[in-house]
Amino acid sequence: MTDTRLPDGLTIDLSIEAGDWGPLEPLEKLCERAVAETLASGLFVVPHSELSVVLTDDASIKVLNNNWRQKDKPTNVLSFPGSDPDDERYGPLLGDIVVALETVTREADEMGIEFPAHLTHLFVHGLLHLFDYDHQDSEEAEVMERKERQIMTCLGYEDPYEGRPLLLEDD
Repeated sequence: MTDTRLPDGLTIDLSIEAGDWGPLEPLEKLCERAVAETLASGLFVVPHSELSVVLTDDASIKVLNNNWRQKDKPTNVLSFPGSDPDDERYGPLLGDIVVALETVTREADEMGIEFPAHLTHLFVHGLLHLFDYDHQDSEEAEVMERKERQIMTCLGYEDPYEGRPLLLEDD
């Protein structure tokens, strides 16, 4: 496990919009570690950048998923980039990551992993989306998943994709 520190001036605004997420402090620590390690993997942000992380419930994320992706169902994480996709600069507004409690809880139970491990993985996954990583096709999915595996290993977690097929966009 590496010593993870946020880049100078990076602000993470983590808020609970809906759902019984429990105390905010441990969630902030998980998020900060995930963001710091993800950025330390070779991603660069404009100094004094901001990231918004919203913790919500399935009902709220279902509305967002339907409005933005035309998928009328809840999902585990959504990312809304704040940077121009054609620009190689990331920041000062990195974007928003939205995570749904019930879906994350259900998936962790189904995969037999601890909730904090799965939530950390979704913070990493969501942040990579803000940096133009994607899984629209198998080549993109392999690149993104390799990066996620590397970051999760550095954080002291097991491979989040062990024994699972590539996560393609339609999934």
